[in-house]
This record gives sequence, structure tokens and C-alpha cells, in this order.
Amino acid sequence: MTDELKQRISRLEKLVDSGRDNALLRFSLGCDYLQAGHVEDAVKNLKLAIEHDNNFSAAYKQLGKALVQSGDTVRAQEVYVRGIEVAENKGDKQAAKEMQVFLKRLKIKQ
Repeated sequence: MTDELKQRISRLEKLVDSGRDNALLRFSLGCDYLQAGHVEDAVKNLKLAIEHDNNFSAAYKQLGKALVQSGDTVRAQEVYVRGIEVAENKGDKQAAKEMQVFLKRLKIKQ
């Protein structure tokens, strides 16, 4: 993990601790943890992002990716299915297409 990434995670964690918890903050933390290879922390924060905003299609996409990296492909498929539904309902066609591709790849591997 680079020093820059460590510092960014530290700053985001401080914001959470200060009471500024929200979907975007948790999403950012989840993405940074995933980039750092801290998959469990990524999953935890991405789940919290969705709890804050269950229409956050990008959070579903990243959560699915984190779950795949954790080895939980069954749960990843469930997240992608829900994420596709969310993305399509809000007109986020690109996110829906990306998750459809990820889901198809998972099903092919099984």
C-alpha cells in the first residue's frame, strides 16, 4: 500500500469517526480498502454505503468485486443481480451493463 493511499484511508476514517458518516464516504473507503488489498474492510464499508443509500449502483458494483476477491462468489452474484436492478431503475445503463458482464463471467467460471 502506498503512503498516499494510507493517508487517504486515514483521512476518511477520521471523517467517519467525526460523525460525518454517509454513503459516499463509505463508498470511498471501500474502494480505497479494496485497492489496498484489505478486502474484508472493503466489503464492510461498501455494505455500509448501500445501507446509507440502497440506490447507489456504483457501491453494488464495487461490493460485488470485493466479494469475488474474498471468494464469496455466491453472495457476489446476489449483489450483482440487485445492483443491476438498482442501476436499471435509475437509468444508470453503464453500471448495469458492467455488472451484467461481471455476473456472466462468474456464472461461466462455475
